Parts: sequence; C-alpha cells; structure tokens
Amino acid sequence: MDWHDIPSLLALRAFEAAARHGNLSAAARELNVTHAAIGQHLRTLEAHFGVTLMGRDGRGMALTPQGQQLAAALSDAFGTIASASRDLLDQSKTRAVRVATTPSLAANWLMPRLGDFWTKHPDVEVEIVPAIQLTDLRRDAIDVAIRYGRGGWPGVTNTRLMSAGHVAVATQGYIGDRTVTCLSDLKGARWLMDGMRSEERLWIAENGIDLEEETVTQFPTSQLSREAALSGLGVTVLPAPIADQLAKDGKVVKLCEEENSDIAYHILTRGDVVSPARDTFVKWLMSAAGP
Repeated sequence: MDWHDIPSLLALRAFEAAARHGNLSAAARELNVTHAAIGQHLRTLEAHFGVTLMGRDGRGMALTPQGQQLAAALSDAFGTIASASRDLLDQSKTRAVRVATTPSLAANWLMPRLGDFWTKHPDVEVEIVPAIQLTDLRRDAIDVAIRYGRGGWPGVTNTRLMSAGHVAVATQGYIGDRTVTCLSDLKGARWLMDGMRSEERLWIAENGIDLEEETVTQFPTSQLSREAALSGLGVTVLPAPIADQLAKDGKVVKLCEEENSDIAYHILTRGDVVSPARDTFVKWLMSAAGP
C-alpha cells in the first residue's frame, strides 16, 4: 500500500462524520473538536483530491458526486475497522446478543416470548434494538436483525423466520355487526395507513378497493396506525404474526388475510462472526416461530 496517496486519517474521519450528519457542527460535536477544525479537514481533503466534496445546502451541507463516492467507501472502511475491533474485544468479555427489529414486532411478537428464552437460557443476555430504519449489522454492532420483506439482502446470511402476509384488522367495537368475508366488504370503512409502505396499499387495491375513493387517515409510522386501530378508530393492515398475536389477546379481530404471500420475516446474521450465544438465540427464534 502506498500511504503517500492516502490523506490524513483524521481528515478522512472528520469528512465521514460530516457526510453522515450532513452538518459540520454535528460532526464537530461527535468528534469533540471545533466546527473550524472540521472545515479545515474538509478543505485539506478537497485540496488533496483536487475536487469539491461538499457544498452548502440551506443550513446543512450536501455531498457532490465525488463526495458521495468517498463517503460510501469511508463508511464501509471505518465500519470494517470498528467491527474488527469489537470482535476482538468481544472475545475477552461477555456481552448481550444485540437484536435489531421493528418496534411493532418487538412489542407484539418478540417481547411476549422472550421470557421463554430466558427460562431456557438464563446465561444469555439479550438487548433489543427497536428501529424503523434498516440497520447495518457491521456498523451498528448488531448480532441478529429481523427484517420484513422478500429476502435477498446482500452481504449477510439470510434465514426465513416466518410468513408475514397482510391481514386487515379492527376492533370488534368498530366492526360491530358488519359481515366481512373478503376485503371488498370493507368499502366505506375508515382506513388507518402509514405513509412508509406501499405493499399494503397494493394488496388493498388488488382486492377491489380504491383508497382514493375511501376515507383514509394517514400516520407517519405503522406503530401509530396500529395504535389508532387498537383504539377503535378504523381498519389497518398488519403483518400476519403481529395480527395473530393481537387477535389472540382479544384486542382486534382479523377481517381478511392474504393467502400464499411471499412476504416474510427473515433472520439476518453475519457469516464471518462466530458467536455461540447468537446461534443459541437464532435457534430459539426458529423454534418460537414454529413450522
């Protein structure tokens, strides 16, 4: 490796933080340096490469195409360094298995079952990391991620956990004596939707309902639309495992369920890491999900 072609690692670290935050001040706070220091590191890199890496964008900073290319490479590189460091540290100490999943699945499916895991494996600590956004297992030190979709995520070991087709649900109080045998019977209901996912809307449309002609209340997250349904405000669409648990608890009734869906929850792990505790938790997850 020719180190003469590589600029200061301090400057690269400062640029990566600034690119990630889109803000020099936030990068300065993260690295515990001054705003001016981050700016100087940015100018040093731009002089070294002979290109502009970031420019003003309102109150923040925006990456140029060259900046995006460098930021992506640095994110991967620093993530690899951090991961290798954590892996070495983990060999000399015991830490909890970090499990990233959506808040909905954590609250409605995982948490009610976690006591069973600790009964069987009292020596294995588990830390639940609920997040709506997708996590990077290496960068965020995640041992197990449970993701919703059709699979195929690159760079990880992907194991199907359980089917998660769509289910329309509402409280019995909201439905009353209305007869529902198929999704189209719900025309005229109030639909409680979030603005983040489109597959639910496609499923509804494929079953004869045009949401443009329906009363729709939109929420910023699926958690809020679910809570609105639990409060008896209307109909929402949930993944099957969450709908099953809520129906089992008597909180909602399942009105219509998608059949033969290829959507599922998947377990994602890093194949390059050996962790007996993680493998114990994954084996239990598969057992908890059933056949």
